[in-house]
Amino acid sequence: MMQLHDGILPHGGELIDRQLGGEELVAAFARVEELIKVPLTAVNAADVEMIATGAYSPLTGFMGQADYEFVLKEMRLANGLVWSLPITLPVDDERTGHIMVGGEVALEQGGRVIAIMQVQEKFRYDKEREARLVYQTTDERHPGVVRLYDQGDTLLAGEINLLSWPTRFELPDLPHMPQQTRQIFNKRCWQKIVGFQTRNPLHRAHEYILKHALESVDGLLLHPIAGQTKADDIPVPVRIKSYKALLKNYFPVDRTLLSLFPAPMRFAGPREAIFHAICRKNYGCTHFIIGRDHAGINGFYAPDAAHEIFTEFKADEIGIQALFYQPHLCVKCGGVVTAKTCPHENDSYNISGSEIRAALTQGQMPSPDFMRPEVSQVLIDGLRPYRQTG
Repeated sequence: MMQLHDGILPHGGELIDRQLGGEELVAAFARVEELIKVPLTAVNAADVEMIATGAYSPLTGFMGQADYEFVLKEMRLANGLVWSLPITLPVDDERTGHIMVGGEVALEQGGRVIAIMQVQEKFRYDKEREARLVYQTTDERHPGVVRLYDQGDTLLAGEINLLSWPTRFELPDLPHMPQQTRQIFNKRCWQKIVGFQTRNPLHRAHEYILKHALESVDGLLLHPIAGQTKADDIPVPVRIKSYKALLKNYFPVDRTLLSLFPAPMRFAGPREAIFHAICRKNYGCTHFIIGRDHAGINGFYAPDAAHEIFTEFKADEIGIQALFYQPHLCVKCGGVVTAKTCPHENDSYNISGSEIRAALTQGQMPSPDFMRPEVSQVLIDGLRPYRQTG
């Protein structure tokens, strides 16, 4: 078991580690040439990393049929532990016939083997049913549904061992593994840590949420998605620069930690809110912020659906305290507020992240009421090469 900080145990009680090293790693690489190769998408490869580093604890590999069915129907693993999203490995029919249960396969990304998997099961599944239960829609305008329908018709299940890191965006100065964040929390003597997930630049409503949450905890883990999101999202390197600018100018450096969350976005709305909270528990957070329409997209979920889903579970079943916010900008109050602090319903409106993103992409500076000018400028400058090549 990895060293843990004292604040909170990982989901299931143990931080999983499926990273091979030493003689085991040498032996694994020696036999990969003889194994059937299973190509991974960017989403699959990210899931391999998240399993191997313990971010998806208690998972040790891709889900078998019993866990898969329980997750779809009950949002729990077969052992009763809360888990809201299926983590599966789809393969096409042509490759499925050559894979034997009880054997090993090599998982490769871009022709490079990154992991070995012990195949314990292979089973067919109903894509439309999964879409309906997980995404609450079969509408192919939903990116999660499109991804699901495009993948293979058979799922492989079994434990994995990581041999090498997947290809993805990296910054050496930013931790990306739960063991790393927990060690930093230990060093800083943080016991109460609030996590915040984002795939967008941070605007003034985000800043309000983060500062409000910081009033009642020891530290903030700003944890942006570094895995696959949407094609029109602002690139990770540009976003990271904008987060650094905000933290440097407007947050106490000794009470914040910027880290990468290598998982992909699934846009599963309320189910993904539960999933994100559990993952941040594995990173060592004791609290997790759930904002308006968390992990939603294009109006597929009610704005408060990601808040209401937490009422379906006992607090100790999830094991991390969710903090709920729905901030907005009030003209009469002259700043960002919530319904709990502002009575001016007719003078208030939401700050639209998508509208800000669209303005920045076109090189336009958003209003200072919406976003700090220092942050806007970093984003505009960072996006300039993308506009020139687009």
